[in-house]
Amino acid sequence: MDDSCIFCKLASGEIPSHAVYQDADTYAFLDNQPLFPGHVLLAPRGHYETLGDLPVPLVGPVFTTAQLIARAVENALDAEGTFVAINNRVSQTVPHLHIHIVPRRRRDGLKGFFWPRHDYQDDSARETVRDAIEREIKKLLITG
Repeated sequence: MDDSCIFCKLASGEIPSHAVYQDADTYAFLDNQPLFPGHVLLAPRGHYETLGDLPVPLVGPVFTTAQLIARAVENALDAEGTFVAINNRVSQTVPHLHIHIVPRRRRDGLKGFFWPRHDYQDDSARETVRDAIEREIKKLLITG
């Protein structure tokens, strides 16, 4: 853990977040500046700045969880698909590896890499989305 890293502080519970999933290796939470409601950030609990820094034994577990979260986001929000991305240094506002998992729909307005942000209507709307994704993750974990 890096004491100066906001994602490390989120994962440890030092800073509150809107978590949708956590396990021994990863922590997933709603982005505070979402491209669309349901935009989840998945980060390893350990402090690794980039994908290249992630130890090989963690690559499988982290991406297995990314797959789970992507399914949950699509199912929970009735999305047509997801956009899954990692920034390494460039455009990485927090220097802690994290995977963006964004719900997508045809003609949703995302074009290239100049994306408008769509915030939650209010805290209740954010909690509704967070809860839906968390429930779907639990369901997928049970059913495989």
